[in-house]
Amino acid sequence: MPEPSAADRILAAVRAIPRGQVAGYGEIARRAGLPGRARLAARVLSGNADPALPWHRVLRADGRIAFPEGSAGFREQSRRLRSEGVEVRNGRVRRARAAFDLDAEVWGVR
Repeated sequence: MPEPSAADRILAAVRAIPRGQVAGYGEIARRAGLPGRARLAARVLSGNADPALPWHRVLRADGRIAFPEGSAGFREQSRRLRSEGVEVRNGRVRRARAAFDLDAEVWGVR
């Protein structure tokens, strides 16, 4: 059986983010076994057409939404995050320091 592609691993990492949680592009790349490839994660997400993919749970490393403020994508991502109980203020999500604990739970890494 062939090994999953980098894109498939990135998409699997995005699908594994629990409802109401968020992750950065760099975290997604690391969880997919591609450390240092945050831009690749962003590129894979930008080209994805799967409406079930929880793309809205992925943010910049500083917790900001990557879409330009006021754009349709920005408004949609804010709406989706809020619908899951995530607080979005001025286009930013204040992230808990528990991201590494989430990694341990989901991926078995510290």
